[in-house]
Amino acid sequence: MNKLFAMTACALMLTACSTQNGNDKVNIQKQTVELKNDQMTPEALWAMSRISGYEASPDGQHIVFQMGYYSVEENSSHQVLWMMNADGSEQKQLTTDADNETDAQWLDNETIAFIKGGEVWKMNLNGDNRVQMSDTEGKVEGFMFSPDQSKVIVLQSIPFNEIIKEKPADLPKSTGRVVTDLMYRHWDHYVESIQHPFVYEVEDGKLKAEGFDILEGEPFECPMEPFGGMEQLAWSTDSKFIAFTCRCKTGLAYSISTDSDIFLYDVESKSLDTTKNLCKGCEYGVVPDGTVPNETNNLMDPTKTLKNQYVNQHEDIKDRNVGYDTNPKFSPDGRYVAWLSMERDGYEADRNRLCVYDLKENTKTYVTESFDSNVDDYCWAPDSKTIYYIGVWHATENLYKTNLQGEVKQLTNDWADFGSLKMLNDKHILAERHSFVAPADLYVVNPGDSIADTKVTQVTEVNKEILDQLGKPSVEQYWVKTTDGKEMLTWVILPPHFDRNKHYPTLLFCEGGPQSPVSQFWSYRWNFFIMASQGYVVVAPNRRGLPGFGQEWLEEISGDWTGQCMDDYLAAIDFACDELPYVNRDKLAAVGASFGGFSVYYLAGHHDKRFKCFIAHDGAFNLEAMYTETEENWFSNWEYDDAYWNKDQTARAKKTYDNSPHRFVDKWDTPILCIHGEKDYRINATQGMSAFNAARMRGIEAELLIFPDENHWVLKPQNGILWQRTYFDWLARWLK
Repeated sequence: MNKLFAMTACALMLTACSTQNGNDKVNIQKQTVELKNDQMTPEALWAMSRISGYEASPDGQHIVFQMGYYSVEENSSHQVLWMMNADGSEQKQLTTDADNETDAQWLDNETIAFIKGGEVWKMNLNGDNRVQMSDTEGKVEGFMFSPDQSKVIVLQSIPFNEIIKEKPADLPKSTGRVVTDLMYRHWDHYVESIQHPFVYEVEDGKLKAEGFDILEGEPFECPMEPFGGMEQLAWSTDSKFIAFTCRCKTGLAYSISTDSDIFLYDVESKSLDTTKNLCKGCEYGVVPDGTVPNETNNLMDPTKTLKNQYVNQHEDIKDRNVGYDTNPKFSPDGRYVAWLSMERDGYEADRNRLCVYDLKENTKTYVTESFDSNVDDYCWAPDSKTIYYIGVWHATENLYKTNLQGEVKQLTNDWADFGSLKMLNDKHILAERHSFVAPADLYVVNPGDSIADTKVTQVTEVNKEILDQLGKPSVEQYWVKTTDGKEMLTWVILPPHFDRNKHYPTLLFCEGGPQSPVSQFWSYRWNFFIMASQGYVVVAPNRRGLPGFGQEWLEEISGDWTGQCMDDYLAAIDFACDELPYVNRDKLAAVGASFGGFSVYYLAGHHDKRFKCFIAHDGAFNLEAMYTETEENWFSNWEYDDAYWNKDQTARAKKTYDNSPHRFVDKWDTPILCIHGEKDYRINATQGMSAFNAARMRGIEAELLIFPDENHWVLKPQNGILWQRTYFDWLARWLK
């Protein structure tokens, strides 16, 4: 019997509060857990409820929020809606049956619209008087009512055969796909449909039978794959215009560019001819082939130092918005549109700035230039002169504000991450917050003018029953000297009931991205709470290439994946061994996913016997193969600097390919666990299989955990449990 399974089976009693309804669909409800001891287990982690969307009523008196319940037994989840007062009192579940209810939006102070069964519904705030508002044969994938509620944007998928040819009518059972260009698959699916925003008029409380597609006839998606949603569109306050995000490219041009724009669509005209590009000052549709507006067509070789060519050719690049522009929001007075803006094309991890467009003066202002990091979410204050936002700095995601002149002030300074925010009422912000030791909950923020006079109050405790039974890890922070004489913030997470006189096996956590912050995240896979609870010290450095320490620190990783960032990893674990007496230097492991998995594969050939085992999840192993295997080719172009087949490639590109982990398998000498999903089209499963095969062919102890039905993440409950068990069983085998 699996040792971890044997331990958890006797340590936890889990009740999946589920019922059968008349149509045999299981109604998954909140999971109840009774632990025999205070140790976090995979089953306890997957029993936790998960808050997602939330909305305050127009008068700020009530909050509707979405909760996800997960059943390991059913290998499924159930999305439900809850209601509470703004102070967190009188919490009540509104969803009563087994169908998912999601995407709640207030129509007025007494009425909530939501999605159920692919249609828009509405109900009273107590959950009664449910009425179906749309009849689209289940095609609704997102919606947003106009402020005057006379119209509603509805996201629907339409067939897309620009890249993958339509199946022959006389071969309906054929499974082959004829592909004619790049971007034929994205993240975890083949691209045979795209989303478009449709506008429906509302009459007598229901959507009219037919809506119109604001991108009618265009082969462009809105919102953008793979993670975009309703946040990429916005209604003007007078309900006459829609601001939307779109990248006007397909095929090869799409695959090498991050150049999306914000467009302003006149709903009354129902025409793209009058639609304006707010980013580049040109009308929509002028540049569908990916060229720069108002300039001579100069299609560049996408595999030859694309970012350098673009920067050199366009010195006024700041005013051209040639990177990602996303997530528009109108100011309450209707004068301004704000959005998140990246400066450079092809650089998906460029700094996210907050851009404000004055619709009266036709001018743009970047209002967070003094903040040398990313803006991750934002909301307008009622005065239309202040914007609240969250951004990462020194490994925490805190709350800030800026005025239209770009004067930024920090409002919170907690060891926690705010994940999103919205206005609750004229004076308060409603936000989601989490940390290494606390899953997501909702908080009300009373913003002051500084950290000292800002008040943060928790209003939900959705996992209190589980958390109260668990021993809580503790978190420490150190500034570690790097090999080039700089200071690196490093988190150290300690087990519950920690004893400084003991020696603990220790994990070096290698972050993905490569430009994702090691801030106070909460994950249901890479979860520091459960790692510490299982008896491990976790060392999590904010190595070179991570945001929150200035743009120079962030950009040192591009074109240098195996340079200073790897030295930073080793500096962090060496510091822990030398300066933290409770770290057992004879029981070390390096673990990580995505770029973290790449890091593990590289360290396996360069660790000088520091580590006793490795775990790599969805990591890149062979960078030459990765260059053409990944679906978003702008990533490889930017990070590798050049194509592997170019003989006159740059020195940085040559260094990248020469130091690919697969070239150092001859130096591997340590047991390794490789994990990969076969629906991972970002880093193909062949990368993990190749690493495992190489280890075994060299006679190295290795295991491969392969998921045929998972993508770059692991989303199904039973697969999640299997992931955790395999992960901890492997660590225990070599470190305990």
